[in-house]
Amino acid sequence: MTGTTMNTGLPDVADIRGLKVRFATDGDPVDAVKGIDIQAHAGEVLAIVGESGSGKTVTANALLGLLPETATMSGAVIVRGRGGETDVVHASAAKLRAMRGRDAAMVFQEPSTALNPVYTVGWQIAEGLRAHHDGRLSKKEAKAKAIEILRKVGIPDPDKRVDEFPHQFSGGQKQRIVIAMALVLNAGLIIADEPTTALDVTVQAEILELLRACRDEFGATIVLITHNMGVVADLADRVVVMLRGDIVEQAAVRDLFANPQQDYTRELLAAVPHVGQGKSALGASVVERAQRDGAPHAADPVSSRSPSASSLDDRDEAPEGSLIVARACEIGYPGRFGRGGVVAVKGVDFHVGPGEVVGLVGESGSGKTTIGRAVVGLTTVVGGSLRVLGQEMNGVKQRQLTPLRPEIGFVFQDPATSFNPLLSIAECIAEPLVVHGKASSVAVARARVDELLDAVRLPTNFGDRFPHELSGGQRQRASLARALALDQKLLIADEPTSALDVSVQAKVLDLFVQLQAELGFASLFISHDLAVIDAVADRIIVLQHGRIQEQGTTAQVLNDPSNAYTKELLAALPVPDPVEQAERRALWQAVRRRA
Repeated sequence: MTGTTMNTGLPDVADIRGLKVRFATDGDPVDAVKGIDIQAHAGEVLAIVGESGSGKTVTANALLGLLPETATMSGAVIVRGRGGETDVVHASAAKLRAMRGRDAAMVFQEPSTALNPVYTVGWQIAEGLRAHHDGRLSKKEAKAKAIEILRKVGIPDPDKRVDEFPHQFSGGQKQRIVIAMALVLNAGLIIADEPTTALDVTVQAEILELLRACRDEFGATIVLITHNMGVVADLADRVVVMLRGDIVEQAAVRDLFANPQQDYTRELLAAVPHVGQGKSALGASVVERAQRDGAPHAADPVSSRSPSASSLDDRDEAPEGSLIVARACEIGYPGRFGRGGVVAVKGVDFHVGPGEVVGLVGESGSGKTTIGRAVVGLTTVVGGSLRVLGQEMNGVKQRQLTPLRPEIGFVFQDPATSFNPLLSIAECIAEPLVVHGKASSVAVARARVDELLDAVRLPTNFGDRFPHELSGGQRQRASLARALALDQKLLIADEPTSALDVSVQAKVLDLFVQLQAELGFASLFISHDLAVIDAVADRIIVLQHGRIQEQGTTAQVLNDPSNAYTKELLAALPVPDPVEQAERRALWQAVRRRA
């Protein structure tokens, strides 16, 4: 079905005509949507794509009448369902409440904020049922329906888990629960707003399978809001591309990917990282040249693969001068209220050499962020050895870490929360210089701050702005500048691009590669996305449940994986090509069946 335009003969489930949305602000009004026409056909997945600020989420919220009071909406937004037609623009509050859930439902980007932490998931699913049955549904009947829908969306042991709270579920399970809430009233239209952005690739693949089932088994029409073109290739039937409130292109998914008509669409597609474009491709070409010349090469996946997935033995010694050396390293968290502690990382061996970028990849809970925090002394090494810049971290005292602090930079996942909102960008970047005595004040450090802003391709006058005045990509560039302020030897980058649009992500990754080549710092680059790791890393370490499953050069691990878990991660990663993605989906399903 994917790649075809639906022609069911039924009325469009959603019909948007001439939609304009304007937001009142303290300054000039902002035109977020500028007169667009979109139709969602019965039984299809319609993807609306574009970068932040394109108007895609505003359009999605308009379908449910969820725009704030500062918004003025004009045009026609018609939703058709069991209750007939609802003209969202002119409907009363009572009619909108009746339409929501019954005819159209929303799957939000972040399920942790969509679910109420103080109520059980069963109560929250039943709440929608009770609201639309005017009290005619007993508690027992509502709970039975909640259990049934939890079972349908793949929650194990739904009879027991229906009485659990949101914090007792994983991120992927919480997203399944939010989808269950959308399906429980059999809504004909499901609006999924970035439903997989915060998820690991394997969990993302499972959620996409569930959304596909919503279409194929439940008969729902899905409006998918996303900036991930791999997800679009995997799930969508048609695509609408938006830019600054306008539609620049729309077509059947295979037509759009095979022959994009607009420059902006081509830029979006070109910006998507996927395995085979980065250092794995470079490594493969080196191997091919070496094999043609009849000589083995260090990047040869056969001749240089580590003999053990997680051990450093005599044949795989850490090179002299390595900045990080872990041997049988165990990292844990202390227990609370008399409970025993938790060992999150279990006996890992790896190293990071001078000027080397090592990618640390795995799903949530694999221990990758725990390792990054242990390198800077924020989590405790409870067994084995972890040496960072020559300092043993097992049993280290905080005063012993003081000399290490200026040598290690940290790039956080979300710079918006790592920057002090009351400080200017210049003050934020200058902070490590002042703290470590390299400058007596921000004013004295300003020349160095301007150098750093220039290095990360930001205008120097951005130093006078505050964090909220920068876009996500600009804030991440400023975060990188702060991390490099002291000419650090080692940089820990923890998911630095996961929250960014694909085109912005591509620019930040390019910048990282350029700066690393120019400045020569070593880096432990943490991510759950193998395509991102491919773009930056020289070597890759694959983690699962606190243990290393595989490690080797980027070319080795991505072109010739030996571990079943690595193969599953690769198969789960969507690519921006509907034809290839259909084949990869079948491969992923086969890998899961064998697992």
